[in-house]
Amino acid sequence: MGGGDHGAMTDQQPDAPTPYLPADQLPLRGIRVLELSHMIMGPAGGLVLADLGAEVIKVEPLDGDRTRRLKGTGIGYFPVFSRNKQSLAVDLKSADGQALVRRLALGCDMLIENFRDDSLAQYGLDYDTLAAENPGLIYISLKGFLSGPYKQRTALDEVVQMMGGMAHINGATGAPQRVAPSVNDILGGTFGVVGALAALHDRQRTGRGRHVRAGLFENNLLLVAQFIAQQQLSGAAPVPMGDKRTPPWGVYDIFDTADGGRVFVAVVSDANWQTFCRDFLPPPWKDDARLHSAIDREAARPWLVPAVAEVLRTWKTADLCAALEASGLSYGPIRQPHDLVADPHLNAGGALIPTTMPGGEQIATAALPIEFDGLKAGKRLDPQPTGAQTRSILEDLGLTEAQIAGLIAARVVAV
Repeated sequence: MGGGDHGAMTDQQPDAPTPYLPADQLPLRGIRVLELSHMIMGPAGGLVLADLGAEVIKVEPLDGDRTRRLKGTGIGYFPVFSRNKQSLAVDLKSADGQALVRRLALGCDMLIENFRDDSLAQYGLDYDTLAAENPGLIYISLKGFLSGPYKQRTALDEVVQMMGGMAHINGATGAPQRVAPSVNDILGGTFGVVGALAALHDRQRTGRGRHVRAGLFENNLLLVAQFIAQQQLSGAAPVPMGDKRTPPWGVYDIFDTADGGRVFVAVVSDANWQTFCRDFLPPPWKDDARLHSAIDREAARPWLVPAVAEVLRTWKTADLCAALEASGLSYGPIRQPHDLVADPHLNAGGALIPTTMPGGEQIATAALPIEFDGLKAGKRLDPQPTGAQTRSILEDLGLTEAQIAGLIAARVVAV
């Protein structure tokens, strides 16, 4: 398809080794996907398919997906979830626009959408209509709720966090607090892709596609399932993270350092404790009978944690992290999200992908957290201007230049 190299990466030399799979080795190469989505859940699912090598065509309104114009906390949605996708700008409210998209869908392996069920049915873009002509189509519907009384409700990540117990666990008693990242949107979209890949495998046997649905609320259920099980098995309600909770280990806390930093340190086994005593604590601690077992150390937390804090407060942040690293103990310096852009591990491993926005801004976005034989799925295409591939997509559908010009003039499509 034309336009496939528009905005491709230019910051790697052709013969320089990269941490990314070559395009001809991506596992979903040759799979064509039509993305009819908005906000996060649908675009997140489309991103997974696109990064894994599928040819993803994102259908946008004539003025572009609205996430292109979001500010504040929404300003990162479009840059993060739009790479490796072609942009087709079309007016889906017009009969001609609907006909074009239906025609395109009939040549696709997958369609991914996150609209209300009746929204696409009115355009003839629902699963039953399309599957009647394209029985191999795998149709991925990303919804607020799966089967049940709530099925027709609309939902947002924050809505299901509130009604699904996640905000209660994350906040303090009487003060529920959403988890800041859009965890249900992103993971829910990913589970939709998991279902689609299973359906793709099954299609090799049956020749038929499937209608795959994934739900925000049910995704939230999986994320809080451990807390549900905890209460059923122990009879005790989980303590919200914002309350003064007691970890199950003696040392499992954030500690201040001499230069104003903060480091989380986890000592979770008897072997860890022996190492921690050897490398960080005064000699008497190792043989203190009050700290012999994990149960003893948990019971000693009221005096143990302040005492450890006094010791670790004498260390500079970098020195403490280096010493913990050498000891093999689990630790993590407290950072802000933007600090990760300079993280040496993420940079060396290709987890941060240099990205050029349509306006020319240079940013870093996150690669999928997957490796194939030690290589990640990288970037073939930067986030595109609205309608950047409209003309080439229509040409591939067999439209003449005169027909394309007519559609542009009639405001059915934009290029």
